[in-house]
Amino acid sequence: MGGLKSALRGKRLQYLMAFAMTVVFVLLRTWDPLPLQLLRLKTFDMYQRAQPRETIKHPVAIIDLDEESLAAYGQWPWPRTLVAELVTKLMAQGVAVIGFDMVVAAGREAITAVHGETTRAVINNHMVPLAAFAGALLAIVLVFRVATATGRAMDVRVLLLAGVVIAAFFSACIAFILSMSSARTVQNAVMWSMGSLRGASWQSVLLATVYTVPAAAVLIGLARPLNLMAIGEETANYLGADVEGVKRTALVIAALITAAGVAVAGVIGFVGLVVPHGVRLLIGSDHRALLPLSFLGGAAFLTLADLIARLALRPVEIPIGVITAFVGVPIFLVLLRRSMGPSLGGT
Repeated sequence: MGGLKSALRGKRLQYLMAFAMTVVFVLLRTWDPLPLQLLRLKTFDMYQRAQPRETIKHPVAIIDLDEESLAAYGQWPWPRTLVAELVTKLMAQGVAVIGFDMVVAAGREAITAVHGETTRAVINNHMVPLAAFAGALLAIVLVFRVATATGRAMDVRVLLLAGVVIAAFFSACIAFILSMSSARTVQNAVMWSMGSLRGASWQSVLLATVYTVPAAAVLIGLARPLNLMAIGEETANYLGADVEGVKRTALVIAALITAAGVAVAGVIGFVGLVVPHGVRLLIGSDHRALLPLSFLGGAAFLTLADLIARLALRPVEIPIGVITAFVGVPIFLVLLRRSMGPSLGGT
């Protein structure tokens, strides 16, 4: 028995080492070498006016970096990479209720439509996260009201369907808001709604950090009660865990960080579905390890998706939400089929 446990522990260690190497590789890969075609060489000669050109021996070459070209190529990627890591801090936990992103998106687009394109920068910094947080709290109430409308114990499948319905409703709200907006606003909003790190900046990093870092610390602090709740709510109550308090705290964190993530990066789905299940298969369900590794895994997954989005059809950049959806939808269908068992097969 001891030999079996030792073998399993060794195999898990190998998986974790491979996982860590993958994370390091993906993060380092974001720093691309500077291509020469993006440098504009301008030659100047301090003696040009005073001497004939034949006598010039030491011309001076000044390298001028074309900032627009660098931005288009995706250089100086640290803000972009850090935003990817911060956005997935909570997404990777699978805590957020389905439907949050659409509600947050509706709140953001409503503010943009009301105030106009000229005040977008100010609104993004101050009002959008607050409005997005309010929208996410609204999503919590609506999803759980719908899921528990029958008065019976809440079924995960009913919760998923309720989230899909709420998301569809707020998608319609977004479409209605955009129908009254300018063409430029619609174009920007459509690209943002598909998820992108293209507009990431140090300001975005600061905005995401303010929300995600404290929330991640609180979430890791809930590891023990979450482990108890995984056994069963009655058992967790018996062992002294405040089940309802943990639920409320987790939901508020989900609302807050989902709001910040959608505000800075748009709607990027399925990260919280793919990463936690993969990490759980490798290390088990102990939240003391599951949460930190899911943070790293979410960052690596989103960074890799961002690389694919930038390089697959270069120079065209695919919205990163499209890449994560291509990966997440098949996995979601497999998990749904497994959870529902024979009931999906029909009779």
